[in-house]
Amino acid sequence: MVLWKGIYFVLALFLGSFFGSIFMLGPLLPLMSISPAWYRWLTDRVVATWFTLPVALLEIVFGSKVVITGDGFIPGERSVIIMNHRTRMDWMFLWSCLLRYSYLRLEKICLKSTLKVIPGFGWAMQVAAFIFIQRKWEEDKHHFGNMLDYFCDIHEPLQLLIFPEGTDLTDETKARSDTFAEKNGLQKYEYVLHPRTTGFTFIVDRLRDGNNLDAVHDITVAYPQNIPQTEKHLLCGNFPKEIHFHVCRYSVESLPTSREDLQLWCQKRWEEKEKRLRQFYEGKKYFDVSGRSKIPPCKSELRVLVVKCISLLYWTFFTFSAIALLYMYSFVRWYFVIVVVIFTVQEKLFGGLELIELACHQFFNRRRLSNVNRC
Repeated sequence: MVLWKGIYFVLALFLGSFFGSIFMLGPLLPLMSISPAWYRWLTDRVVATWFTLPVALLEIVFGSKVVITGDGFIPGERSVIIMNHRTRMDWMFLWSCLLRYSYLRLEKICLKSTLKVIPGFGWAMQVAAFIFIQRKWEEDKHHFGNMLDYFCDIHEPLQLLIFPEGTDLTDETKARSDTFAEKNGLQKYEYVLHPRTTGFTFIVDRLRDGNNLDAVHDITVAYPQNIPQTEKHLLCGNFPKEIHFHVCRYSVESLPTSREDLQLWCQKRWEEKEKRLRQFYEGKKYFDVSGRSKIPPCKSELRVLVVKCISLLYWTFFTFSAIALLYMYSFVRWYFVIVVVIFTVQEKLFGGLELIELACHQFFNRRRLSNVNRC
């Protein structure tokens, strides 16, 4: 029974992202060659509708409980979100928090580039303009800068999720973190890994210089009962019974201005996370046992419930409708094949839709500057 739950969860997400990429996002692709800014505005909202599906499945179908303590979000504010990487699924579980306190359409995620080639999921991530990295800073720095400058140029607010630890917490990664701590005379951590601060400071500086940053949200995530470490655990039906988020909000004015001080600031946050998580797991498995710091959501629980119910109904109907149309009409099958080929070939030739979108923006910028100079 448990295994069937996992198969249903993964299959529902895959089919939703696969058919959604083809039938909802595919028709929008030509818009990037006309107006990248409008393309970004529209596709962000379409992709956000799918983000509600994992939340609905986790909370309604599988009964996962979400507990959020600490500071609240200001809806719509532009921020960098830094979070400990306890499992490979943390980024998806965070949508339960953002659905209540922010707007899912604002979120972008920094993640490894190998994920972009996955049919359905990877295609949607490319359309969403997630920032894919090689985990080699000299190669990633230029791409980071171009993508962040693009968001600043089109005045697109974003909440960029990054994991400064670089990977999830396992016995192997903890051993590497301990080795790093020994070489540098640092404290060994039990519940987090030592953060890499180069990317974090670069992102904060770039967004701050582009006037596209209001705050940094430091989020600590914990799982008091079972911890689904990988996708395989979810496939086997090992869903988290509870997910706890503790939010600390720091306004951009409160952040250090120098890069060195910003690195120390980030390291200090991880010292606090280690202490907070130790108290969580060795105590009553609640970030504030008094319950006083539990913050009410910006949106009512009724509104969140309605969104989750609509999401379940819509994506179920949409998936079955897509399959029915493919079965009934040959022109739909031809469209399906053409779009699948486009998604596959463009990644091989150009590296991804987010790079094509960026190139379109840079082309329009150069043409506009050329017209200005001519005048």
